[in-house]
Amino acid sequence: MLSKNALLFMICSLIWGSTWIALTFQVNETALMFSVAVRFALAATIIGLWSIYIGKTLKVPLVHHRLFIFSGLFLYTLDYSLLYAAQQHMVSALLAVLSSAVIYFNVALRRIVLGKPLRIEVILGATIGLIGITFIFAPEFGHLQKDASIMAGLLFATGSFFCASIGNVLSEKILDKEITVTQMNFWAMTYGVIITMSVVFISVDEINIPNNVDYYYALIYLSVFGSVFAFAAYMKLLKNIGSDKAAYVVLVYPIIALLISTAFEGYRWSWFSVIGVIIVLLGNAIAMGKFNRMSIRAT
Repeated sequence: MLSKNALLFMICSLIWGSTWIALTFQVNETALMFSVAVRFALAATIIGLWSIYIGKTLKVPLVHHRLFIFSGLFLYTLDYSLLYAAQQHMVSALLAVLSSAVIYFNVALRRIVLGKPLRIEVILGATIGLIGITFIFAPEFGHLQKDASIMAGLLFATGSFFCASIGNVLSEKILDKEITVTQMNFWAMTYGVIITMSVVFISVDEINIPNNVDYYYALIYLSVFGSVFAFAAYMKLLKNIGSDKAAYVVLVYPIIALLISTAFEGYRWSWFSVIGVIIVLLGNAIAMGKFNRMSIRAT
C-alpha cells in the first residue's frame, strides 16, 4: 500500500508530467506573462471559492504576508514567466535535464536560509537521477547545434529554476509556521498574479486575446490540475519531507511526459531511454532513503 507521501509524490509527477504538452498550446499565443497571470488567477479563484464553500478560513496574521509576497514573486511570477520564455528557445529535452538544478539549488538554499542540514542521500540521489535523465534525452541533444538562440534559453531556464528554488524554500519556511497549504497557495498565487499583471500592464503595449480554442483547454487544465491540485500535493509533500526531497519530482515527471508522448506523439524508446529510467528510479530510491531503511531491516 502506498504511503501518503508516495501518493503525493505520484500526483505531482503524473500531473506535471502531462503539463509539458499543455504548455505548448499557450506559447506564442499571447504575451507570456499574461498567460502566467491568467493561469494562476483562475487557480487562486478556485482555491478561494472552494475554501469559502467548505468553511475554511484564508485569514492569516498580517506578519506572514511579506513572505507570501516574496513566495508569489519567485514561485509563480518569475519561475513561470522565465520557464515559458525558455521553451521558446530550446528543446524540451535539455529543459528537462536542466530542471534537475532545482534540487541542488534547494539543498543549498535550504541550508543557507533555513539552517537545515544537508542530506547527503538527496545530493547523491539527485546526481544519479541527473545521469539517468541525460541518458533518456541523449538522442535529442543533436538538435541543439541547430538552435542559434540556445544561450538565451539556457539563461531563461537557469533563472527559472533558481527562482523556483527560492520559492520552494520560502514556502517551506511559511509552512513551518503552521500556515495551512490552502492558505499558502491562495495568498502566494494571489500576490504572484498581482505582480505579474502589474508588469504586463507596464511593459506590454497591447494584450492579444487568443482565439485558438486549444489555448483555453490548456488554460483550464494547467489552472485546475497543474496549479490547484498539483501545487496542493507538492506543498503538502514539501511540508512533510522538506523542499530538497520534494524537488526530486522534477526528475520523475519528464519520464511521465515521455510515456504520454509515446501514446500521443509517437515517441520511440531506445535502450538509452530504458537505462535512463532505471537510473532515475534508482536515484529516487536513494534520495528518499529507501536503501537506508532496507539496510536497517536487514540488520
